[in-house]
Amino acid sequence: MSMSHLYGRRGEEEEEGVEIESFEVTEWDLANEFNPDRRRHRQTKDQATYGIWADRDSDEDERPSFGGKRSKDYSAPVSFVSAGLRKSAAEEKQQQQQPQQKGEGGSDDSDDDAPSAPPPPRGGAPKKLQMSNFRGNQSQRFAGGIQSGQGIGNWEKHTKGIGQKLLQKMGYQPGKGLGKNAQGIINPIEAKIRKGKGAVGAYGNERTKQSLQDFPVVDSEEEEEKEFQKELGQWRKDPAGSAGKKKPKYSYRTVDELKAKGKLAGRSTPASAGELAQVKVIDMTGREQKVYYSYSQMSNKHSVPDEGPPSMATRDQKGSGFALPELEHNLQLLIDLTEQDILQSARRLQHEKDVVVSLTHESRALQSRLEVEQDAIQRMEAVLALVDRFPSGETAPGEGPTLQECARIFETLQTDYYEEYKMMGLADLAVAVIHPLLKEKLRSWDPLKDSSYCLEDIGQWRAILESRDLHSSAQDSNMDPYHRVLWEVLIPVMRSCVSGWQPRIVGPMVDCVEVWAPLLPQWILDHLLEQLVLPRLQREVDNWNPLTDTVPIHSWIHPWLPLLQSRLEPLYPPIRSKLSNALQRWHPSDTSARLILQPWKDVFTLGAWEAFMVKNIIPKLALCLEELVINPHQQQMEPFHWVMDWEGMLSPSSLVSLLDKNFFTKWLQVLCSWLSNSPNYEEITKWYLGWKSMFSDVLLSQPLIKEKFNEALDIMNRAVSSGMGGYMQPGARENIAYLTQTERRKDFQYEAMQERRDAESVAHRGISAGVPTNFKDLIQTKAEENNIVFMPIVAKRHEGKQLYTFGRIVIYIDRGVVFVQGEKTWVPTSLQSLIDMAK
Repeated sequence: MSMSHLYGRRGEEEEEGVEIESFEVTEWDLANEFNPDRRRHRQTKDQATYGIWADRDSDEDERPSFGGKRSKDYSAPVSFVSAGLRKSAAEEKQQQQQPQQKGEGGSDDSDDDAPSAPPPPRGGAPKKLQMSNFRGNQSQRFAGGIQSGQGIGNWEKHTKGIGQKLLQKMGYQPGKGLGKNAQGIINPIEAKIRKGKGAVGAYGNERTKQSLQDFPVVDSEEEEEKEFQKELGQWRKDPAGSAGKKKPKYSYRTVDELKAKGKLAGRSTPASAGELAQVKVIDMTGREQKVYYSYSQMSNKHSVPDEGPPSMATRDQKGSGFALPELEHNLQLLIDLTEQDILQSARRLQHEKDVVVSLTHESRALQSRLEVEQDAIQRMEAVLALVDRFPSGETAPGEGPTLQECARIFETLQTDYYEEYKMMGLADLAVAVIHPLLKEKLRSWDPLKDSSYCLEDIGQWRAILESRDLHSSAQDSNMDPYHRVLWEVLIPVMRSCVSGWQPRIVGPMVDCVEVWAPLLPQWILDHLLEQLVLPRLQREVDNWNPLTDTVPIHSWIHPWLPLLQSRLEPLYPPIRSKLSNALQRWHPSDTSARLILQPWKDVFTLGAWEAFMVKNIIPKLALCLEELVINPHQQQMEPFHWVMDWEGMLSPSSLVSLLDKNFFTKWLQVLCSWLSNSPNYEEITKWYLGWKSMFSDVLLSQPLIKEKFNEALDIMNRAVSSGMGGYMQPGARENIAYLTQTERRKDFQYEAMQERRDAESVAHRGISAGVPTNFKDLIQTKAEENNIVFMPIVAKRHEGKQLYTFGRIVIYIDRGVVFVQGEKTWVPTSLQSLIDMAK
């Protein structure tokens, strides 16, 4: 406690320059004693030394001490700089008019100097409110005794006016505000003296007239003052009394809201509304027990908004003023029952509406179904009328519709009444309808004489009756109607025809089958060929004798190849066996054997044909060549021609082997003996060329044949070089050498041409398959085809060309020509010869 609390004295005498200690309870005392969070003052060094006689540097708001210290002079002007925004033209004009009015009515400065409203009484408000104001304003500092600034900027008269000049250079005009648009304020900021040492707002509004003109905004301090005065007048009222007298809030619900909540409750509870309406529910989730009579009532217990639990004072007030729990219960029960009645009525109404909608849809569906059925009845009557036109069992022959008329009726049924046609299976009716008509029409038909009879009628019925299921068979119970008609009508006629047919008269039967094949299903055509035609051919082959029959067998077997194809394979072994027996006594001079066998060359398989030739023909030809006598002076060529006539029948390898074993051995022996007896080289040359001309180009291209003729040339060259035989004709050596070079050149040209043809054929087959682009790639390809190793020799060259190994042969390639290493020199050779030598 301070001394001012004990004595309560108040010193108000002030003399000039003398500070008198005041012992009253000041604002600083209240703020210091009732503010536990106040800032503690820390003693300075002077205060610790001199005590209360130390110099004070703190603000004027601090607690005054007993030391005599002169107070600060607050009458000195404050050096503030004018600031603000430029006024509009209207405001400037109004401001210019105001000084004139002041001059007439008196100055307003007296208002500013007049004392403000007295401060509120010290004991008028509770300490609590006073402390709140003091605590909120304790950090504020005020300047008392400040006079309004006069003559601000007059110091410039003692200078040369450099500031004014600089401002004018930057566009400043005297009498207007600063800034680019002269928006700054003109008058300096005015300071208003606060009459006491209270906080901000304690003595009313402190805004000057200038601030109100420059900043015309609503002052929030005035609003705070009003709120403070309002709270000051109500601080004695009881807050509980105002809450107790609060008006009750009522909640209203419309029928639509009640229906909507009833729908949500109905969705959440799957049981029926009648069962849940009588259920008693006890709710013990709140502060007190509540009883509900339906789940929907329980789900709506929070429907009243802003209704909290009543306070104790409210309960006491209700208990003392208005306590009728029975009436409240009855009213609530009536409300709940009414809600239930409304919900049940709404549900019944919705149910009836749903029933009406359902019945409407059902009525429309039944009406449309009735229309469809009436249309179906009409269509069925039309179909029945068309079906009645077909001939029945009681119809006399010739009175009913013809085959073409029945076809038109079925076409009408398919186009106009397709659904009824498929649903009732009227296609099966065709079998019963057209079966007697077709059977009557085909009764006198002979397929071998008129194969195209009734072909158009059958083709018309195929377009009408045949379905896309072509996998039927004779054992299928659900056979296609068209297939059934052919199986029951056409096949019996063909069966009787084939049973009386002579297989050697092949033309009419082949023509008949080829004409009817496009109209027959595949399984019926297979049955006709395999079960009817082929057995007849087998029996005829068994009865065939190649020695006595004058008709060649290929003339009545081969016409069936396009139709039967591989089905004729069982006939070939008996035919080969009978031909082999017939060739046991055959001689190559008989050319009829070649005429009989030639048609079968492309029919038999390659292996079967080669085996047949090796077994039956080649031995006969070998005997013929062994009997051949080679006589240069009188040569019989018929046996040789007999053998060469079989060149197209035998494979090249078989014929070459035959000539090598049975001809060239004797031929070379005759040449050697002729050269040893003073021969005429011109005759030998003609004899050599004559025999060579007897061979075809295919045989001459064979390596073995070529080797034999080259061997003959080598024998002649050796004979000429060694002078064998004694006397030698002039120029014989040159002629033989020329003949040798000519023949080898021909061989080389032929081989080169053959290789070029092979390369062109490979190029035509497709470049994408990896066709070789140069001669080396061609050699590589041929080596791979013949399983021959072809690779370069490391660090081996001849005349700058790379050497290669081709099998066991060393070669090099120069300008598209392959050279083979001989005994002394490199010899050019063809690619085929190179392959033969490597093998």
